Amino acid sequence: MQIAGLQKLTLLDFPGTVACIVFTPGCNLRCPFCHNSSLVFSTAGERIPQDEVLSFLKRRRGLLDGVVVTGGEPLLQPDIASFLTSVKELGYKVKLDTNGTRPELLKRLVAGKLVDRVAMDIKSSPENYPFAVGVSGLDITGIEESKDFLLGGGIDYEFRTTVVKGIHTDADFESIAKWIDGASEYYLQQFKDSGELIDPAGLSQFTPDELSRFADIVRPFVRSVEIRGI
Repeated sequence: MQIAGLQKLTLLDFPGTVACIVFTPGCNLRCPFCHNSSLVFSTAGERIPQDEVLSFLKRRRGLLDGVVVTGGEPLLQPDIASFLTSVKELGYKVKLDTNGTRPELLKRLVAGKLVDRVAMDIKSSPENYPFAVGVSGLDITGIEESKDFLLGGGIDYEFRTTVVKGIHTDADFESIAKWIDGASEYYLQQFKDSGELIDPAGLSQFTPDELSRFADIVRPFVRSVEIRGI
C-alpha cells in the first residue's frame, strides 16, 4: 500500500485509543477547503515503505493501541486489505477515515473484521454535495450507500462535517439532519486554513455561536452532536 506519511502519536483521532496515523496519497474528490491538498494531488514523490511502517508498529506494541488510516482517500488503495490484515495481526485496533465513495470495499473490510471504527465525512447536504466537494455532477449513490451501511449498525462509527463559511448554510444542516437521522455520533469540525487549501477563495470560519446554531439544528435527529476545533 502506498504510504505518504506517518504521525507517530495521536491522542485525539481515535477516541479512547493511543494511536498513530498512516496517511495515504490520492483522492477522488476536490473539496476546496481540504487542508491536505498535497495528499489529494500526490501521484508521485517520496513514499514510506510498508515494511518500515509495520516494523514501527511491531516496536510500538504495548505503547500504541490503534492505527488511524486516513488520506487522501484510503479506499482508493487497491491493497489496503492486505495492509490492514498485517496491522490487525500485530494486535492493533484500526480506525478508517473515508469519504464514503467506495461502499463495497468498505463493507468488505468491515465484514473481514479489519476495521474497528469508521469516520465518514458528510461533506454537505445531498443537494449541495457536488459544490462542496468540487466535482460537478457528482453521483452520490455510493456515498448514500456507505452512509446507510453505517447507520445500519455492526461497527462503531462517526459522521463528521468540516463547516465552512462560503460552503454551508442553515439549510444544509436541516437537510443533513434528516439524511443521517438516527446516527449515533456527529461532529461539526471548525474549518482551519492550513495554508495549502485547494481553492481558498471566499472561504472562512463560522463563529462558535454559529457552529452551535448548526449543532442545535441537527440535535433532534442524532443521539450525540459535538463541535470540534473551537
